[in-house]
Amino acid sequence: MLLRVLFSAVFWAFLVVSSIVLFPIALVIWATTARFDPKKKLLHRFTCFWGSLYTWFNPAWPVTLEGREHIRSDATYVMVANHQSLLDILVLFRLFRHYKWVSKVENFRVPLIGWNMSLNGYIELKRGDRTSVVQMMGACRVTLAEGNSIMMFPEGTRSLDGRMRAFKTGAFELAKASGRPILPIVLNGTSNALPKRGFVLQGRHPIHISILEEIPAEEFAEQPVEELTERVRDLIGEKLLEMGAPPPR
Repeated sequence: MLLRVLFSAVFWAFLVVSSIVLFPIALVIWATTARFDPKKKLLHRFTCFWGSLYTWFNPAWPVTLEGREHIRSDATYVMVANHQSLLDILVLFRLFRHYKWVSKVENFRVPLIGWNMSLNGYIELKRGDRTSVVQMMGACRVTLAEGNSIMMFPEGTRSLDGRMRAFKTGAFELAKASGRPILPIVLNGTSNALPKRGFVLQGRHPIHISILEEIPAEEFAEQPVEELTERVRDLIGEKLLEMGAPPPR
């Protein structure tokens, strides 16, 4: 246990120091590319590099990524992933594909990291606040119309035990309203590496990312949003079971 605590302290110290070093670079990229890169693709790509550092250099978190070929470079998606851990955000940067996060407002208040999220134009959500939900949905519609994919966790919050929770319908309402395809993404192993409660890393745990085949918009244009929500949840749940994850709630 002592070794885990020490290793965790080193990891979080590295995160802080690297953020101090990298945020000024992000600020320069934001300032110098704003005129010719309105989607902030270069800044997001740098953020993917920044976020990936914490899995690249951590031998306790070997990451396997499959299905990258399912992501079309010219497509604008509603990307949806299950949510096991705080690490999911870092792990999904390993996709190195352009998208805008939908994230709880508290994350934007984190010094340096949250400031970079704001520079990227990621979308804030205050959970439990109906007005914020309406504003988030409006921002997502504009973002999709501008040709940016969005990334959402339909569960809304992290799982306590690694078991997938019920999905909210917001992401799927957006996909139907915008006519954009849905790209389901499956994450497994992050809940074992860093559970929801606590900041002590839990030893060596392989992490797996699987990008499933996209669901074209024309396939669900007439499907009720509740059925579509359960359809995607079932697809992700089936893949999680194949990976050895506990059954969904």
